[in-house]
Amino acid sequence: MASPVLDTQTAPSRTAPAPSHGTRVSALPEVRWAALSALAFLLALPLDLSDAPAWTWGPLYALCYAAGGWEPGWAGLQALREKSLDVDLLMVVAAIGAAAIGQYLDGGLLIVIFAVSGALEALATRRTADSVRGLLDLAPARAVRLTGGAGADVAAGHEEAVDVAALRVGDTVLVRPGERLPADGTVLHGASDVDQATITGEPLPVAKAPGDEVFAGTLNGTGALRVRVDKDAGDSVIARIVALVEEASATKAPTQLFIEKIEQRYSVGVVVATLALFAVPLALGADFTSTLLRAMTFMIVASPCAVVLATMPPLLSAIATAGRHGVLVKSAVVMERLGTVDRIALDKTGTLTEGAPRVTEVRGDEAALALAAAAELPSEHPLARAVVAAARARELSVPEARDFSSVPGEGVRAIVEGREVRVRRADGEHADTTVEVVVDGARVAVLEFADRLRDGAPEAVAALTRLTGTTPTLLTGDNAAAAARIAERTGITDVRAGLLPQDKVAAVREWERAGARVLVVGDGVNDAPALAAAHSSVAMGRAGSDLALETADAVVVRDELATVPAVVALSRRARRLVVQNLVIAGFCIGALVVWDLVGHLPLPLGVAGHEGSTVLVGLNGLRLLRDAAWRKAAAGE
Repeated sequence: MASPVLDTQTAPSRTAPAPSHGTRVSALPEVRWAALSALAFLLALPLDLSDAPAWTWGPLYALCYAAGGWEPGWAGLQALREKSLDVDLLMVVAAIGAAAIGQYLDGGLLIVIFAVSGALEALATRRTADSVRGLLDLAPARAVRLTGGAGADVAAGHEEAVDVAALRVGDTVLVRPGERLPADGTVLHGASDVDQATITGEPLPVAKAPGDEVFAGTLNGTGALRVRVDKDAGDSVIARIVALVEEASATKAPTQLFIEKIEQRYSVGVVVATLALFAVPLALGADFTSTLLRAMTFMIVASPCAVVLATMPPLLSAIATAGRHGVLVKSAVVMERLGTVDRIALDKTGTLTEGAPRVTEVRGDEAALALAAAAELPSEHPLARAVVAAARARELSVPEARDFSSVPGEGVRAIVEGREVRVRRADGEHADTTVEVVVDGARVAVLEFADRLRDGAPEAVAALTRLTGTTPTLLTGDNAAAAARIAERTGITDVRAGLLPQDKVAAVREWERAGARVLVVGDGVNDAPALAAAHSSVAMGRAGSDLALETADAVVVRDELATVPAVVALSRRARRLVVQNLVIAGFCIGALVVWDLVGHLPLPLGVAGHEGSTVLVGLNGLRLLRDAAWRKAAAGE
């Protein structure tokens, strides 16, 4: 079966196939039709309300109905062919019925709501598809294959440029400094630092030497590597990430606003009742005009306008409020779903931490930090940048260096003020990385580095624990020691370290098979499969990869971790308001329907009651637009 990520023909009926990579948003037909419908409605509205002549606003309403209603109407007719009646068709019929008795504004509003929701759905699908395709660009298209050589001698092989797809297991490739690895394999010769954050999420490049495993799409550092290809391109870890995202998107249970779960029965019931209310009296000899008017009144008062507005305003208001406070929630369905989560899984690097190393301690002569910064200044290594930043933060004078050299996997050497300065790796037990500063052969200082914890991380973990009743789990590709330190500082007790992307997906699916609704919070390419597989997902926006940002249901734009529990709490408030609105809407619709069936409900009064309930639930839902709603959610109230 084709995945809806790359082939949206399997997506809901109002979503067209995703355009090719790089297509502009305006090229989506759903967006164009929704924009035209909304524009026509907005132009007609003031003319209608100001009692302008009908010829000024009538054609605009007609354009609104046609542009926004033809697609859901057509989809509803196609559903009828499959012996299914959905709310799309009922909405269109209700809108046309409203127009038939002069309620053009009500019908137009329904049409615009459905058209815009369909456009947002298509836009989200297209952007996710583009990001999945873009992930494949991490691996280079071409590779340098060595032929005719033997053993580990790089010079013994003849170089030839080939397509990565032409590489076979057992081939040997040459990866020069700054190039991306073309395939998963094993280092045969050379040493370098490889940035493999896209695969494991580790914040620092990893030293690679003969015998070490490397992954396609990761970035080579300053050394040349000769690598034996161990897997075909289609079996590489990066290819499996793409496959996992597609599979998770295809198998993830379809989600709807919970009111839509009863749409089939409700739609059938309204249509059957309307037809019966028209046909039965006619068969008994009733007057045609009065019978038609009564049936039309029933359809208007029973139409789900108030029910639709009971659901949408609280959720859309919550989306707007979250957006003002730095959380982009991608749809009303997502906002409704966030409030149902009962288990949280957090990534480490870039989520609980900032994802960049910092000098946390200088043991020994602090003046040596200036010498180390001078030696590291020409280097592009993340640790080098951290050393220089630490020296500048302490307002130390950084002297000039000469004769700089770098040994991959070991460190740097330079002459500073006539002395030989080396900065190289050293053993350490209490930091992610420890280096020593050696001046003229004598160690003068040891620098400890760690990935800095995000501000408010412990408080965010505690808030999520209160919301779900369960302490979040830490899922990370980093090593167990680094994960344990972060877990201890944030109050997390369940830690799973050294995980590849498929391991994170397996953990999420294990919990969901047990009945949990899992929220995954992450930021990297390696988190994307888990983000796609989870019931709900949030990506950290600033440092997040394109794939993670597009796969996640919501994005924390300013990387403030405290907003994650706040948006979950806000979603729960929105769900409570939806329930309140449904009770109000149900009572009003029920009362009007009984009046129309048992007595004689005048059409103007039926319209007034219908509109009154619609306005009431709409205003109730707008309460979440106030900043007080966010403050209460952030405070856990």
